[in-house]
Amino acid sequence: MKLFNEQINNKKDWEEIFQSIPAFLPLVEHILKKEGLPAAEPTSLTPGTNFVVKAGDHVVKVFAPEESGYKQDFDYQSEIFATNRALKLGIPTPKIIASGIIEDKYKFDYIITEYIEGTELENVLGDKTDEEKTTIGRSLRRLTDKMNTACAQFNEADPINDDSYNWSWEEYPERFKAERLEYIRSHSYGEKVLVHGDLCADNILVTQQGELYLIDFADAVLAPVEYEHALVAIGLFELDEALLRGYFDGYTADEILEVCFSGILIQGYGGEDLPWHVGKPDEFQCLEDLRTRLKARLEDNVRWGGAV
Repeated sequence: MKLFNEQINNKKDWEEIFQSIPAFLPLVEHILKKEGLPAAEPTSLTPGTNFVVKAGDHVVKVFAPEESGYKQDFDYQSEIFATNRALKLGIPTPKIIASGIIEDKYKFDYIITEYIEGTELENVLGDKTDEEKTTIGRSLRRLTDKMNTACAQFNEADPINDDSYNWSWEEYPERFKAERLEYIRSHSYGEKVLVHGDLCADNILVTQQGELYLIDFADAVLAPVEYEHALVAIGLFELDEALLRGYFDGYTADEILEVCFSGILIQGYGGEDLPWHVGKPDEFQCLEDLRTRLKARLEDNVRWGGAV
């Protein structure tokens, strides 16, 4: 008898089921028993791409199987490597308790981590002063500076030369896509470092003591540091000016603009992120349109041309 009985043939199938605790309950119970951990009723956590629940003092994450169209083994190995590296560097992140593979109806990779009692960044800002928000921004930057350093190659991803990083830009006009490829292939980005790759507000927890924890390293990759900073910056557009100022303490608005511009163009989900924050695909006929719209969004947050 199989532990998992749903049908998964593509991304749509996975997206319809990956938040369903009843569908995954037998699998979760088996994983906890297999790892010698106490049984606990699973409760939902903020969904990402994979199935993730809290079970007692632990978080159980089950990665999408190959049949879903997602890169299961790639994300699984990346998360293990980047999480352990972050811990060695003293970056607060949940410790990995166990990891493994379940051969069932599908092959499921899984990771179990400790559960950190914290609140997602965007949900703690309401009662914070601007000074406190700026301090949070600076603290986040200290963590990324520690993390964004050179290390051994841990996966085969190449955001600049790997065509699989172009998928989120497919709906953009042909001229824009051509200019984007020409830019990223000729721009001098500098050395590659380890980047978290998905530092949105959902993946930054704030404890009651005010400590920041970074979670979910499945999108970690070796890339130019702009890859990380652009995603953080554009995400902060929607959160708070003081956070932006803290993270980019000492930067001019022109410097932030260049980070956002060059970094978002090599981001794996860059083409998906822009419609949420800057504009729809058909509004970008060329790269200059992107620069103009990013500048306009920055003008909403910082004193243009001056130090942040």
